[in-house]
Amino acid sequence: MEPAKTEIVVIGGGPGGYAAAFYAADLGKKVTLIEMDRLGGVCLNRGCIPSKALLHATKMIAEARESALRGISFGEPKVDLDQLRTWKEGILAKLTGGIGQLAKARGVEVISGKAYLDDSHTVRVETAEGQRYLHFEHAIIATGSIPSLPKAFDLGNPRIMTSTEALEIPDVPTRLLVIGGGYIGMELGTVYAMLGSEVHVVEAMDTLLAGSDPDLARPVIAAAQKKFKSVRFKAKVASMATAGKQIKVAVEQDGKVSEELYDRVLVAVGRRPSELDLGLDNTKVQRDDKGFVKVNESLQTDDPAIFAIGDLVGGAMLAHKAAKEARLAVTAIVGDSAPHRQFVVPAVVFTEPELAWCGLTEAEARAKGIEVEVAKFPWGASGRALTFDRPDGLTKLVIEPGTERILGVGLVGHGAGELIGEGVVAVEMGATVTDLAECVHPHPTLSETLMEAAESYFGHATHAYRSRRPH
Repeated sequence: MEPAKTEIVVIGGGPGGYAAAFYAADLGKKVTLIEMDRLGGVCLNRGCIPSKALLHATKMIAEARESALRGISFGEPKVDLDQLRTWKEGILAKLTGGIGQLAKARGVEVISGKAYLDDSHTVRVETAEGQRYLHFEHAIIATGSIPSLPKAFDLGNPRIMTSTEALEIPDVPTRLLVIGGGYIGMELGTVYAMLGSEVHVVEAMDTLLAGSDPDLARPVIAAAQKKFKSVRFKAKVASMATAGKQIKVAVEQDGKVSEELYDRVLVAVGRRPSELDLGLDNTKVQRDDKGFVKVNESLQTDDPAIFAIGDLVGGAMLAHKAAKEARLAVTAIVGDSAPHRQFVVPAVVFTEPELAWCGLTEAEARAKGIEVEVAKFPWGASGRALTFDRPDGLTKLVIEPGTERILGVGLVGHGAGELIGEGVVAVEMGATVTDLAECVHPHPTLSETLMEAAESYFGHATHAYRSRRPH
């Protein structure tokens, strides 16, 4: 049977995959999108969206309690887990349906099934109706990543969870151990703490959120130490074992081992490339020793007909990075220009306070021996931050001496994730501190802190004092 023909086949319907399919279709290409689960990928179904929905829902509990300080009191919250899950799933269903409608409107064929590459131009799809074969000119692989679960922790016990299971909120455990103090551990630990769990965090490093600047992470760590029952640094889990309806965990710290019992354990030690058998051995595609697919600046693999994007190629495992790479890969395929992978990727941790940064961090600059100057504006001087009762924030600019170009922006505080986009624009466009200082920002808003951080560089921020420097 002669296989059907398409110009571009996209394997994986997550934020990278569907962005690639839609952009290619917008440019007039015949596109087929293959997804073995639900459209939207990990981000929509088991990551970004459900975690943010749960963070918002549980944040309301904290805000209700804090409102007593303002003279407004509420009773203790009653949590209906079934209704919470139904609400969350409703959001996911709407978004998944929306992606399907957008695909249909663009003429993108969506096939539900498992893809397998028979060669560099043929893909076989195992569907519920049987096998289908497609001949393609180019393929874009966007199969994403899965949570890492070390073999020592994989006991086959459902009480040991990764982020996938934790987002289902099977119950609210009395005692929850979170292994890993990165953004996944912090966000999901926050959700369960707000629902009523006694949360304990074990982190192997000497700090939480190790990729961020210490001064920006400090308010997040302080908040975590208040929310969580315990946060232990330079500690690791030596072993785990099933103990009836609990998990017995041996925690090693300072040369001592303590045995502890938990109702559930969340393993949040990172993510790794998906291990789907895609038939890559039938092509020229190569992986590195960590399982990531090797690509060049145009996201092209060692097989000229096949491109790869997103978590599968390493780097920042973020949805917006995958979506950007999707456009670069399509651009390379259609031949409009020679794209490159150097672009600014913001990172956001959706804790309370939120933490966000983009471009060069101060810690990176110091580690690489790059000379930088830093300007900061404390949110304790922001009227808007005080109306939120959130004076613990900080806005920070990393600046190139001489040129005064903004190389990086960091924010910690209420809604920092909504503000970092301005930082991305500044860094991407090569803005100087003067450029930012001269942009009028609305008052009273948190966005003013970016302008005032720039003004403080010259010593004339209205709401903060710093010794004057030449302008």
